Amino acid sequence: MTELLTAAQMRAIEEAAIASGEVTGLELMERAGKGVVEAIFEEWPELRVTSHRAVVLCGPGNNGGDGFVVARLLKDWGWEVEVFLYGAPEKMPPDARLNYERWVAMGEVRGLPNADFDKADLVVDAIFGIGLSRAFEVPAALNQEFHHFMADGYWWTGKLQPPYIVALDVVSEVDADSGRVLEASREFGGEMGAHLTVTFHRPKVGHYLSDGPQLCSKLAVVDIGLEAVPKDVVAHARPHLAMLAKRSAHKYSHGHALIVSGDHGRSGAARLAARGALRIGAGVVTVASPPDAMAENAARLDAIMLREVSGAEDLAKVMADKRINALCLGPGIGTGGREAGVLEAALANGGVEPHPTVLDADALTILSQRPDLFAALHEACVLTPHAGEFARLFPDVAAKLHAPATKGPAYSKVDATREAAARAGCVVLFKGPDTVIADPSGRAAINAAVYDRAAPWLATAGSGDVLAGFITGLLARGFAPFDAACTGAWLHVECARSFGPGLIAEDLPEELPKVFRALGL
Repeated sequence: MTELLTAAQMRAIEEAAIASGEVTGLELMERAGKGVVEAIFEEWPELRVTSHRAVVLCGPGNNGGDGFVVARLLKDWGWEVEVFLYGAPEKMPPDARLNYERWVAMGEVRGLPNADFDKADLVVDAIFGIGLSRAFEVPAALNQEFHHFMADGYWWTGKLQPPYIVALDVVSEVDADSGRVLEASREFGGEMGAHLTVTFHRPKVGHYLSDGPQLCSKLAVVDIGLEAVPKDVVAHARPHLAMLAKRSAHKYSHGHALIVSGDHGRSGAARLAARGALRIGAGVVTVASPPDAMAENAARLDAIMLREVSGAEDLAKVMADKRINALCLGPGIGTGGREAGVLEAALANGGVEPHPTVLDADALTILSQRPDLFAALHEACVLTPHAGEFARLFPDVAAKLHAPATKGPAYSKVDATREAAARAGCVVLFKGPDTVIADPSGRAAINAAVYDRAAPWLATAGSGDVLAGFITGLLARGFAPFDAACTGAWLHVECARSFGPGLIAEDLPEELPKVFRALGL
């Protein structure tokens, strides 16, 4: 598991290490500065071999202290280095102030509005990092310079050209907990961006949410010799490989998933989900089809079984089969009275122990319209909303998430998903490039298709239906709801990355065997 830290958690780790005598604050700054320089040289080897011009922008806190170390090390390397400070040096923390004084013995420090990027090969953003707690009003001249060389460089041409921009910890206008640009900063020319972001000890939550991935661009993590990690951290979603392997030949030992289909002309989504459940390893998959859709489902299904289900009563009879141990409702089913009755029957489940159930698409719309059904959700459910469905289900939570971020730490997608999961009493998987999974206890994970794991091809009709099927198949195989959601979301991205451009939803289940082989299963 890769842990993702909030700014407060990172500060607590550093403070505990310093208090224990394990390391001093100055030693941590020195390690951070050396790590940044090495990361720069690793990213752009040509900068290592000859001298260049660097502009280092330092802030009034410890991030600025790290910046002064970087400036000193680059000057020792033979570079021409100019340093600009935002704030007053007398207000800097002691360790940062000492590194400021070390630099003053080597070179000049000017105010940030005087920053000059002419002929610079490297610009280092060490203004705030994880210390950002308020909007940063970028001076107009600085904003113009940043946007000038960003427009001439990577963002618009696709070709990376000097000056290379490096941010320390996180781009200084991005909140490290939410990945959001603080609103006043945006008004004053936010979204400066970086070509490389170098962070310390562990990635931060904001590196993977909202604007964070786009503005941080590429992430490098530097080890500064700290060991501790808090217990209540957000994790990267990872697959449970041991449970994915099949070691029994009996099909029912791997579960029986039931996928509820929509009516005639709307049954394709259920077939996508069913194919996903079957490919991910459910031993048996059955599609519960309305009578009018039986012919089209039968024409397209072979290894997947088919049962006629006209309404709630029929569904209850099918679910009486004790071998059925996971259920998926929502893809393409519609939102009328019959469908609401089917959902009610699925959640009631005859008073017996509830089936693990994935609720997606139309089922989520029904839930948003029927408070009584929302109240019937149980801990074995997994809700899989995209942003619009999330806003319908949790309008007040979505409003907080979309409200302008004015100070840090800002309300994040992790916060919103945790709040939604606590209210629903079940796992919520909030979809997007920065998918967040949370359970009612507050446990959370991020499955982000960003940086070198970007999978833009997932933006295609039906991919969410396949994800619902993946999770349902894993539930049938015995995965706990949170683990099924994390593993399904991770495999969903891996299938897209494996297939590449041109992906359509039908390709996702068929790519699973290749992904499984690559994992050694």
